[in-house]
Amino acid sequence: MKALILSLLTLMVFSVPSDVVAQKPVKAVISVPNAQDEACKDRIEKFLAREYGVLSSNVNYRRHTVTVSWVPGRTNIENIKTALANLGYDADDVKAEPEAYKRLPKTCQHLTNKEETRKEKG
Repeated sequence: MKALILSLLTLMVFSVPSDVVAQKPVKAVISVPNAQDEACKDRIEKFLAREYGVLSSNVNYRRHTVTVSWVPGRTNIENIKTALANLGYDADDVKAEPEAYKRLPKTCQHLTNKEETRKEKG
C-alpha cells in the first residue's frame, strides 16, 4: 500500500504541466516618441514595474524607446503597449489615451508638426 501511494506521488510530481514550468522571458523594444527626458523615463519605468508579468524596463529617452522584458503567459506585448497608452504615451502603433496624455508633465508632451504650426499661427 505504501509502495502504491509512493508510486502515485512520484507520478504526480513528474507529470507537472508544461505551462507551470518556468518560461523564458521575452524582450522587445517599443517606440515611445514622447519619452523626452528623465522625468518621462522615471514615470514609465515605475509604472511598468507595477505591471503584472513585466520583469524589467529600460527607457532610452534619447532614442525614444522602451526595452521591456516580460514573462509570456502573464502578459504580452499588446498589454504592455496598451498600459503605456493608458499612462499617456504613444507606444508603437497604439496611440496615447487623450486624457492621460493631458496629465503628463509638459516635457513629456510632444507636438506634431501640424500642432506646432497651429500654435505658432494662433
